[in-house]
Amino acid sequence: MSHPVIPLSAARTLHLAAQQLQHPLKRKPVRDDVTLAIHNMALLQIDTISVVARSPYLVLFSRLGHYPAEWLEEALAAGKLFEYWAHEACFVPIEDYRLLRHRMLAPEKMGWKYSQAWIDTHHEDIALLLSHIADTGPVRSADFRAEKRSTSGWWDWKPHKKHLETLFTSGKLMVVERRNFHRVYDLAERVLPDWNDATQALSQAEAEMEMLRRSAQSLGFFKAEWLADYYRLKRVKIAAVIENLLKRGEITTVNVEGLEGDCYVHQSQYGLLRQALDGKISSTVTTLLSPFDPVVWDRKRALTLFNFDYRLECYTPEEKRKFGYFTLPVLHRGELIGRVDAKIHRKEKVFEVKALHLEAGIKLNNRRINDLTGAFNRCALWHGAEAVSTGQLPDELYASWGKGWSLLNTAN
Repeated sequence: MSHPVIPLSAARTLHLAAQQLQHPLKRKPVRDDVTLAIHNMALLQIDTISVVARSPYLVLFSRLGHYPAEWLEEALAAGKLFEYWAHEACFVPIEDYRLLRHRMLAPEKMGWKYSQAWIDTHHEDIALLLSHIADTGPVRSADFRAEKRSTSGWWDWKPHKKHLETLFTSGKLMVVERRNFHRVYDLAERVLPDWNDATQALSQAEAEMEMLRRSAQSLGFFKAEWLADYYRLKRVKIAAVIENLLKRGEITTVNVEGLEGDCYVHQSQYGLLRQALDGKISSTVTTLLSPFDPVVWDRKRALTLFNFDYRLECYTPEEKRKFGYFTLPVLHRGELIGRVDAKIHRKEKVFEVKALHLEAGIKLNNRRINDLTGAFNRCALWHGAEAVSTGQLPDELYASWGKGWSLLNTAN
């Protein structure tokens, strides 16, 4: 059977559209845009590296533009989101708690994230911790780091952070808010008092099928082998999943110029697919991405779809790094054209572009330079910077940017 054939540029745009990266937001963001963006992505990966804004905030900035970062914490505290292990540690829409509950009910399958031996060894201390939370309310791990041991009472015991993390993985505790990005834990039954495992929890098979359907929707355009990674699913019979989704009409098969094998488009993108067949779609976004953005977190997918060979080098010894500690991919009108090693100097209010490396073959014309200048202005301003400083740049950008510029008279 022959299938529609679309150009690679259209395939990229279909994927970016599903990820809310086809066009910039054409209005000022509002609070609900945070939860809507996370719903569209299905999950928002958490990482604590703060050389620039921490990853979850940066992922949202790439889609929403200049929004108040505290809106993410507010959504968590309001119960619109919860935290759990999805792709990795993630913020997830609260309505998808049922998708991940089976993992909490069988934590022994969670590998290093859970240790029954730890529970058995420390069961008395853990029972005391749970009793303390029940009696006095939510806690942080930092609450138990007393400088001096008192002679009696609760503070005689200085529990290990692993107690809280183990109880979190097993679903006994949930994260109810973040304070300075530190988790605050409360009893799950207090956070979700109406939850009933018997009537609301899905089986592993049911949950995984639903996660794969969410993955297809969030990817928009995909190859079969990309689906399981989105929620880090193991031993998935992906051919049967694809057959099921095709029968339901939730996806359709396409071929892409330059890509081998069948590809698929989710039904939410069917309207854009019709435009793609007429060569009438494109992406107009220019922005910086987090290394943990869904567009690039699957390195093989980024290489196949965008010809972007990306590696995060923060865990590589400095002398062996090629591009920098925490490089941000540069998305420009449907292409990943480079990566930037950046740092926000918060006290000095300076956004430093240590180095910007373009991909091979990328040429800098006036429109591209203007787009990049605007993207860096927006990102720096959102970080609270008053100036941009630059280091290693392509010659054409250095001619335009020099050693940096002031942002004091630049609009958001």
